[in-house]
Amino acid sequence: MSGAHIPVLLSEIVAAVAPRDGDLIVDGTFGRGGYARGLLAAADCRVVGIDRDPEAVAEGRRLEAEQPGRFRIVEGRFGAMDTLVGEQADGVVLDLGVSSPQLDDPARGFSFRADGPLDMRMGRDGQSAADVVNAMAEDDLANVIYDFGEERLSRRVARAIVAARKEARIERTLQLAEIVRRVVPRSKDGIDPATRTFQALRLWVNEELTELDHGLSGAERLLRPGGRLAVVTFHSLEDRRVKRFLAERSGAGGGVSRHVAAPGGETRAPSFRLAAKRSVTPGESETRSNPRARSARLRAAIRSDAPAWPSGERGRVAA
Repeated sequence: MSGAHIPVLLSEIVAAVAPRDGDLIVDGTFGRGGYARGLLAAADCRVVGIDRDPEAVAEGRRLEAEQPGRFRIVEGRFGAMDTLVGEQADGVVLDLGVSSPQLDDPARGFSFRADGPLDMRMGRDGQSAADVVNAMAEDDLANVIYDFGEERLSRRVARAIVAARKEARIERTLQLAEIVRRVVPRSKDGIDPATRTFQALRLWVNEELTELDHGLSGAERLLRPGGRLAVVTFHSLEDRRVKRFLAERSGAGGGVSRHVAAPGGETRAPSFRLAAKRSVTPGESETRSNPRARSARLRAAIRSDAPAWPSGERGRVAA
């Protein structure tokens, strides 16, 4: 496998999806192919990889050549997986966030540790992070940094960015990182003060939380009864969304009924069954060999034979 990406919780992912001969598994965040290769090695199954990053798609083309008839790469967003794949699947895997090759390449603009263009786009289109910090109104910028980065000092950061851009356009990663570091003190745990602002901009630029919502609903529509969904998250914003979705869709949100009340009063049968009540986290040996795995959480569920809920619908457990 080219690149430096180490797939997190690989054995746990394979166990959660439990591929069998003849299965079709969707790797919705192909990256550098770590999960796809692990799944292909576990059974005589087929895997469809999805990614919007051109470099990931190029890696997928290489895997297609290695595994003719067993692997296919599709360029696109995993939120549209049910349209992109075109047939029902036995498993869906999502590894959320930025990959190590993306983070480690200064030219991609994700990292505050090395200088590069302030880009952060995973795909080929849309606004860059530079476009956002140079054009967004101060109040809106503060809200993005607070909501997507959970930065307590978001208004201070937004004010500093607006002041700096009046002097010169903000075009480089280290340029922005230094602006943030001047107004946000370093925390006791040693996390760089720019971490939360960079996370917020990356999530906003790539619409990652919206994409996650679409992807979860897409997986619900795509999976056949008994199909398995496995999602790895790396921060609380993602994990809360996945946990809430699976709790609602499984009827595990605190009530006792097998059916869930939908808007308008009708009930909906649970579309998933939780594979485990708690998330799975990496063991000590994995976090020691791959420090970026420390914050990873895996949640998994099994598709029931109930119809998929309408996209975006939320419910409560009926009494």
